Amino acid sequence: MDQPQNAYRLEVTSATAEGVTVVSVSGEIDHTSAGPLVHALEPDAVGEQPRVIVDMRQVSFMDSTGINVLLTAHRNLAKAGGWLRLADLQASVMRILDIVGVDHILPCYPNLPEALAV
Repeated sequence: MDQPQNAYRLEVTSATAEGVTVVSVSGEIDHTSAGPLVHALEPDAVGEQPRVIVDMRQVSFMDSTGINVLLTAHRNLAKAGGWLRLADLQASVMRILDIVGVDHILPCYPNLPEALAV
């Protein structure tokens, strides 16, 4: 049975909280859906202070494409004098980051308030 065209659609929104860009992501991050996230995490898209938290509480799946997007954003934001943090990851997504060691590179927080408090 074919999936509806938007079954795996990724929704990405950005807002500013306490001088930090919060990028909220909903859906599945894979090679067919990652484009909006890539654009939202570009240093030029986050303003003068390239400090970004990705709120991932509504991300149900992420493959290697998502990992590469996050690592590339981390590198680019650091080069621009900023940083990238992840918040509120579902257990299945956190497990993938743990298996490949990304959680040792990108700071992961249990929720958005804790990520903002650091």
